[in-house]
Amino acid sequence: MRRNQALGKYGEDIAEQFLLQAGMHILERNWRCNVGEIDIVARDSGTLVICEVKTRSSHQVGTPAEAITARKLRRLRGLAYRWLEAHQVYIPDVRIDLVSVTQPAWGGPVVEHLRDLS
Repeated sequence: MRRNQALGKYGEDIAEQFLLQAGMHILERNWRCNVGEIDIVARDSGTLVICEVKTRSSHQVGTPAEAITARKLRRLRGLAYRWLEAHQVYIPDVRIDLVSVTQPAWGGPVVEHLRDLS
């Protein structure tokens, strides 16, 4: 596994634990279809939450939030509908969140949860 892949998996593991501690129920991780991938699919009460996880070791290339462009949001919305269709469920409330994980050279990870990016 390459360093970036290992850092990404680490970040997703941290994000999953963070969301569980926030009371969310994890439905799926790394769901893929021909259009792309959803990092984490969760449920927050009656809301389906599509979580994009961005992990960085520094902010030299920008913050995790800066990686979420309008194009990325459109793609995530489309993936949410494909997930609902593939699982044959109807959940009227869908939200897109970002969980950013920054792992500095020293110390523990810093986790930020930005809700409802749409």
